[in-house]
Amino acid sequence: MARIASYHYPQEGKLLVLGAGESGVGTAILAKQQGFEVFVSDVNEITEHYRTQLGREGIRFEENGHTADGIADAVLVVKSPGIPPTAPIVRTLKAAGLPIIGEIEFAAQYTDAKLIAITGSNGKSTTTLLTGHILRDAGVRVNVAGNIGRSFAWQVAEELRTGQKVACYVLEVSSFMLDDMNYFHAEVAVLLNITPDHLDRYDNRMEDYVNSKFRITRNQVAEDVFIYCADDEEIRKGMERHRIAARSLPFSQLTKPVPGAYLEGKEQLIINLDGKEIFEMNIHELSLQGKHNVYNNMASGLIAKAQELRNATMKESMGSYQNIPHRLEFVAGIKGVNYINDSKATNVNSVWYALESFSSDIVLIMGGVDKGNDYGILSELVQQKVKAIICIGKENSRIHEAFEQQVDVILNSSSMQDAVNIASHLAKKGDTVLLSPACASFDRFKNYEDRGDQFKNAVMEL
Repeated sequence: MARIASYHYPQEGKLLVLGAGESGVGTAILAKQQGFEVFVSDVNEITEHYRTQLGREGIRFEENGHTADGIADAVLVVKSPGIPPTAPIVRTLKAAGLPIIGEIEFAAQYTDAKLIAITGSNGKSTTTLLTGHILRDAGVRVNVAGNIGRSFAWQVAEELRTGQKVACYVLEVSSFMLDDMNYFHAEVAVLLNITPDHLDRYDNRMEDYVNSKFRITRNQVAEDVFIYCADDEEIRKGMERHRIAARSLPFSQLTKPVPGAYLEGKEQLIINLDGKEIFEMNIHELSLQGKHNVYNNMASGLIAKAQELRNATMKESMGSYQNIPHRLEFVAGIKGVNYINDSKATNVNSVWYALESFSSDIVLIMGGVDKGNDYGILSELVQQKVKAIICIGKENSRIHEAFEQQVDVILNSSSMQDAVNIASHLAKKGDTVLLSPACASFDRFKNYEDRGDQFKNAVMEL
């Protein structure tokens, strides 16, 4: 494959995979296919699903801890993005001089497909899937990977095993993934927004988090494309510090960049690239509504236009796309009350986008493991739109303190079913019951999907 020589990593010997989730197991399968001696090590118990996969592939593994024998003689380490650089095992391996990379970096070596990488604090999943939808409708053989579905490494292994060439991968990449990339080269890089998130991983330094996001432009050249939100203050400041080699295409709802994407008269989405037919679409025709989704459509539309897709195809796709589960997902309308599942909103900024998407009279279900949230940015919207807050976390004092002046009713609940039942009594015809937690889920739920599923089940029981 063409990229191998430019990535400068060992191509034989023992490869150690840290973490046996979707990312790690996909990496192990691809590495074995490429002739590595593979060993997988997980500090926790490996789930039955992935243990079965490893056994079926004949890949050796250990669980519930890392052993000296397991990590011995490795020439390359691929770690899960969830493992921080401060973990003892990572420090030990770094001290031994071993290259430590992520699954995206490893897998990218083995495909010649065009790589479109999308990052941002919010909207990554929606924009990634929307982009895949548009490209697929246009007849492009495209796969979507990253934080979504089957791992990138597993999909590359399948591409090589079947011989069915993939023309393009659209990758949702987090800052944790970007931190583990050195040679990764995206022909199209997209930076949607940057708001405080996971700052504990960056010593609570916003500048370090911003620098991590800008790693997506690393290794880009003049022939590549960098798409970014010109309305985002942190991105604008980051642009001053980082040299961008690629052709820059901004999108904005406040200005009119050309080339770029913007709004004409507040309702007409315009994408204007030099030498190409201008794309126009009324924002009310977009399948995804709300100010934040206009930004997402601008980004996806710029990607599509840069790939020279036809306007008619883009318009049809942007008007037909169905949103992902757990992100502003309509669950049911019961007695005139709409129930919306936004369990994927694990930070404050996501909740701001959710509240902005609906009219007033919202019963907001929120809470969980607080990541040092600054709820101040929600104050004005909460005062304007929220009639009651129901807390689902074990510790809710910060939510009470933040909103006791804006909302008359703030209640705690004992379970998701209890929260939904309370909401059903508070909400009246025309109201919206919105699950948008602003917090991590693991105090009461397995993950945000489990939290969203419990919400949907409780709503259906009504």
